[in-house]
Amino acid sequence: MTSQSVATAAYLVAALLFILSLAGLSKHESSRQGVLYGIVGMAIALVATFIVVADAESTGAAGIILLLIAVAIGAAIGLWRARVVEMTGMPELIALLHSFVGLAAVLVGWNGHLEDNFLTGSLEDIHNAEVFVGVFIGAVTFTGSIVAFLKLSARIKSAPLMLPGKNYINLGALAAFAGLTIWFVASPNIGLLIAVTIVALALGWHLVASIGGGDMPVVVSMLNSYSGWAAAASGFLLDNNALIVTGALVGSSGAYLSYIMCQAMNRSFISVIAGGFGMEAATADDTDYGDYREINAADTAELLKNASSVIITPGYGMAVAQAQYPVADLVKKLRERDIEVRFGIHPVAGRLPGHMNVLLAEAKVPYDIALEMDEINDDFDGTSVVLVIGANDTVNPAATEDPSSPIAGMPVLRVWEADNVVVFKRSMAAGYAGVQNPLFFRDNAQMLFGDAKERVEDILREL
Repeated sequence: MTSQSVATAAYLVAALLFILSLAGLSKHESSRQGVLYGIVGMAIALVATFIVVADAESTGAAGIILLLIAVAIGAAIGLWRARVVEMTGMPELIALLHSFVGLAAVLVGWNGHLEDNFLTGSLEDIHNAEVFVGVFIGAVTFTGSIVAFLKLSARIKSAPLMLPGKNYINLGALAAFAGLTIWFVASPNIGLLIAVTIVALALGWHLVASIGGGDMPVVVSMLNSYSGWAAAASGFLLDNNALIVTGALVGSSGAYLSYIMCQAMNRSFISVIAGGFGMEAATADDTDYGDYREINAADTAELLKNASSVIITPGYGMAVAQAQYPVADLVKKLRERDIEVRFGIHPVAGRLPGHMNVLLAEAKVPYDIALEMDEINDDFDGTSVVLVIGANDTVNPAATEDPSSPIAGMPVLRVWEADNVVVFKRSMAAGYAGVQNPLFFRDNAQMLFGDAKERVEDILREL
């Protein structure tokens, strides 16, 4: 059996493991097994690639050494980042990793053009189209992911960039890409490749810069999809079945996740992936909602002691404060008092799909009390106390009551229907979407200011 046959069989096994990994990651109970499938599949793919490279006639000792060095450097960086990254930093890390995939696709595309491929006729035309499409997708993914990283890490403002005629800019870039592709296939030259690289880099930057902070969870999964298609394009250029299959899996699953999240946020899928096509910038809300009421930890503990049911709705603020551990202790204390405690998880709570679920699982919160929005929204009416820990936009009643609000129509957790609402916040500042929350001024809502972790620990001491 030749090395190529071995590699093909190995790539098939790796692809099956990747499919099993996606299936496992779809449920809490099987997620660890899903991760393991993915690790084993990637290890098999790497070994198969090494076998192919080592057996190739054109590969000398220097090539094998360079491959091993590249794998070692990548593994070292990956292990280091995985060990030191906080859960709050995971969204921007993932966005940054997507940029690497895009850059790799650009380099592979350029190499595919510069290397003599010995093709003629229609096969050469197909190859040139693959090069152009691969470079375009990769460049869009690269700069788009960089902008997402900068927004998520608060290095630039999260507000959408609203250039005059921004939609025409995007459409013009796509039209330029189509025209350049036809030209390149008919008459390939490096000048056209430079031109499409510049156009794609600018388009990727503008697409994501034009999307507001409230939609960034969708952007992360959208860029995940883009990186998958970039990998698939590289697979066609390298004639690598593993890259094609894996890229298609990542691209399609990322696109489907983006679609699900757009439904959860009442956003147009096409509008979001087209860089906020047709969306208007949010305007400052200067409405006078009245005065808010403040509560302290001791009074909050008293509310909880007298409660029959409690729902906790976490958000990004819980992640920043790393309050999931004292929150888990609070849940345990309340359940020991025979108080029903559950969590209401909004689909886009945090900065990443599943962000809150991972945090709660990390703190050993039972899976069966962490409920999705659709499962718990009808239960707020009649609930004694709701603790809003670090959430803002996902519990904003303006989404259902104010048609002029930038988040109008977005499904939210109807926490205001409970008897008492305690909102944990550092200040009265607006949320990530830049929209004021009238919940804070409701008669049944009270504000508990300060670091979420410290305030929960104060409540525990009172209990």
